[in-house]
Amino acid sequence: QVQLVESGGGLVQAGGSLRLSCAASGSIYGLWLPGWYRQAPGKQRELVANINRSGATNYADSVKGRFTISSVNAKRTVYLQMNSLKPEDTAVYYCNNANSWGQGTQVTVSS
Repeated sequence: QVQLVESGGGLVQAGGSLRLSCAASGSIYGLWLPGWYRQAPGKQRELVANINRSGATNYADSVKGRFTISSVNAKRTVYLQMNSLKPEDTAVYYCNNANSWGQGTQVTVSS
């Protein structure tokens, strides 16, 4: 059973920055393809960014140039650096790896 634990959410003003962290515990059976998703009230959960073992990344168009995903494979930890935050980035952010999900961390951006 894989457990993913997120941290780093909070309240920030528009234009500010936050850094989310997610650490995995338990057996991942060599499958480490982490990603970040978010879900705003009344909206579907959407992919924000993901990264593979080689470091190749993929971003939603809405966050390109502002967010950066990174991973320390040996520590099974993934980060999401969020800069130039906008009110529309307000959501619960979830860490994901394969079929495992974290509990979510709230990010609120005030205008």
